Amino acid sequence: MTARVVLPLSGAVAIATATGTVQSAWAAPLQDALRPAGVQASTILDLLNLTVIVCTAVFAAVLIAFFWALWRAPRGTRETPADMSTEADSAVGPKAVAEPGLRRAVIVATIVSTVLLFGLIFADVLTDRALARLSMRDAVQIEVTAHQWWWEIRYNDPQASNVFITANEMHIPVGQPVLVTLKSSDVIHSFWVPNLHGKKDLIPGRTATIRFRADHAGEYRGQCAEFCGYEHALMSFLVIAETPDKYAAWLAHQRQDAPPPSNELQTRGEQIFLTHSCAMCHTVQGIGANAVLGPDLTHVASRQTLAAGTLPNTPGHLAGWIVDAQRIKPGTVMPPNPLAPDELHALLAYMATLR
Repeated sequence: MTARVVLPLSGAVAIATATGTVQSAWAAPLQDALRPAGVQASTILDLLNLTVIVCTAVFAAVLIAFFWALWRAPRGTRETPADMSTEADSAVGPKAVAEPGLRRAVIVATIVSTVLLFGLIFADVLTDRALARLSMRDAVQIEVTAHQWWWEIRYNDPQASNVFITANEMHIPVGQPVLVTLKSSDVIHSFWVPNLHGKKDLIPGRTATIRFRADHAGEYRGQCAEFCGYEHALMSFLVIAETPDKYAAWLAHQRQDAPPPSNELQTRGEQIFLTHSCAMCHTVQGIGANAVLGPDLTHVASRQTLAAGTLPNTPGHLAGWIVDAQRIKPGTVMPPNPLAPDELHALLAYMATLR
């Protein structure tokens, strides 16, 4: 039996409007490029390590030369200035003459610096080619469209009935390559999952691709890495790498229609969804709601977060988001929905079944 949750409108909004509380309520996985979970990220980390080692060595050499020059510099007192020249030209005044050893050192340092610079360029080119060599045999085909400020994730399949759309969470099988096609519906965004790959820009009117493979199961946080408007910071997503068996089970479940309501309260919630503004923007497969302005909600209850990582997916936060999303994420296209408490309660009961 579903426990009754009484949420007056003001209380529902208050649950989700305190930003600090919202952000601390969901322990998001860390974005960590130093802990690669796939071959692409490991290749990028190798280049980073090489660059850091070379730059550290050059920096140390410059410091040593600097302090050596200070130690070798002529010293004087207030009464006797330091003599900085070894020859004098009666026409133009004192002229400094470099020591032969110092001149050779400068030439050698210049040559070494040039060689190191071109070496790093060569390593960068090799890394770029290595990233493009990942085999796409049996690759999972995913299409990601960035919106202000959420991610539409479409799983393509040669059989049209197997195609489905989700939002803000990407499931992938461990050990299998993934080919992601990237698009933007509005402004420039950037797709970045540092544990798996580098950044890739999404430019309106253009299609880009990124390929990667997760070699370790886990949850990896992604983020829009290009400023895209007021709520840019609240546009994250999850990549969930799981065993092939778990991935296949998730895939089969996502292809199913929404389950029918099992009691009177849930049935009323379904009717509220269809007769209010919910069905004007969202899709729920199997009930006749097929709008595409907002995220597909067919299995929204199975997701970990709401509003692209802004809120944990709990009944209280969902209530606050439904009633007044603008107070939580100003600028989002979702309008306020001033439902009566009993209507909100029924709608929440129904949406809890969308797993």
